[in-house]
Amino acid sequence: MTNLAGKTALSTGASSGLMTELPTLKQLTEKPITIFTVPKAFKGHIGIIQQNAIKSWTLLRPQPQIILFGNEEGIDEIANKLRVIHVPDIQFNECGTPLLNSIFRQAQELAKNSILSYVNTDIILLNDFLLAVKQLQTTSFHHFLMTGQRTDVNITESLDFDMPAWDTELCNFALKQGTLASAVCMDYFVFPKPLYTEIPSFAVGRGYWDHWIFDYAHKLKIPVVDATHVVTAIHQNHNYNHLSGGRGAAYVKGNEAKQNAKLAGNIHITSGYAATWKLTPLGLKKRKPLSTLFSFLVDMPRFAKLFKEVHLT
Repeated sequence: MTNLAGKTALSTGASSGLMTELPTLKQLTEKPITIFTVPKAFKGHIGIIQQNAIKSWTLLRPQPQIILFGNEEGIDEIANKLRVIHVPDIQFNECGTPLLNSIFRQAQELAKNSILSYVNTDIILLNDFLLAVKQLQTTSFHHFLMTGQRTDVNITESLDFDMPAWDTELCNFALKQGTLASAVCMDYFVFPKPLYTEIPSFAVGRGYWDHWIFDYAHKLKIPVVDATHVVTAIHQNHNYNHLSGGRGAAYVKGNEAKQNAKLAGNIHITSGYAATWKLTPLGLKKRKPLSTLFSFLVDMPRFAKLFKEVHLT
């Protein structure tokens, strides 16, 4: 299991060569963001973890605007229950898989806020996520792309969000029992509009589109910010039984994954994921080439494990 002990809360830690110390939420502008996602059907274990994730987003402060796209079973009921927006009218490919171009475009049209975040529907977010976003809003960046590694955790039941300090307890559990995923596994993206208003017609939940997101930012010389050190993005582990061929088909071997790769310009699975900046417990820091190389070497065991899972199973 990956050692996560070195990951600290935003208010702690020390490092040399940092720019400015992260302010508290109260010191930042209280402007909400817009979170959008494309859930699967709310059935069985997938239904449980998706509801856990969306509920956690509704508890962020300031509360974000939340948009659920798609017409899968249960989305409308969950949207009504959690009082979030539901947009059923989206485009699909010939396999019936939602297409991201219509989703990203509609999200920007509906967003009441200048900052958007696409988040996979199995990711639980805590308020350290908003703190990182707000820090970027105070920089001189006109455009940026923020993401970070997720922490994989086994969660099989509905969480009790009425429990006092549920977020602190869950964060501690994730740091102790979870496993940090490879840097190429990207489950949330934060960016200001109108960035990504127009993107290729990628299939949701298939490979390569997330790497295109990074590659596009690099080509435009937009700051790409790694928030791994300050954001605990909790990924609730699940299987891929909903797709014939499993995880390998979803990301690299299936026809939809191959179509995504073609739309992305046939980039490699590792293309573009390297960040040019990183958020640390004490502030924003420019990444140096040697730092990027070191991060790549540290991530090699995690990437090798992922490579085996998607190529050899």
